[in-house]
Amino acid sequence: MSLRTRVETAADRAATRRVHMAAFPGPDEADLVDALRRDPAWLPQLSLVAVDRTGLVVGHALLTRLPIGDGRGLALAPVAVAPEWQRQGVGELVVRAALRAAEEAGEKLVVVLGDPSYYRRFGFTPAGEHEVTGPFEVPGEYFQALALPSYDGSPRGRCRYPEPFDAEPSDVA
Repeated sequence: MSLRTRVETAADRAATRRVHMAAFPGPDEADLVDALRRDPAWLPQLSLVAVDRTGLVVGHALLTRLPIGDGRGLALAPVAVAPEWQRQGVGELVVRAALRAAEEAGEKLVVVLGDPSYYRRFGFTPAGEHEVTGPFEVPGEYFQALALPSYDGSPRGRCRYPEPFDAEPSDVA
């Protein structure tokens, strides 16, 4: 596999949208990324793409600002890989690149809602272990957190996802 990761550029936006549209059954995740780009939670340096040797975008991982209690952290979502590149390690590659970028930026904590057996490989554990709760009811093992090296026990508390996560799919297009 000859791929590299880098920060997404404005020129990548259409290709990133195509990856999300191909990876998911509908436009919800692609629309969410577009809406997050217009939201104060957007952190352009934490939108990472995986590209093949020709420069084609084949994967995307996004971290956005997330209030947690009286502090702040990051939300990992969405993550997408073009179907022809799935099950080849592209998702792991782009997620690790995004987490490295967050670490280098001095961020403390990342939360994700997802399959514990997948996200455990990155070091995510149930968010409750960090005294962090989500804004919705899900089994505890699915709402997870990753403490980055600068984590000092804070932030703690309830997460508030950026507004685009709450929008109806037709509202974010």
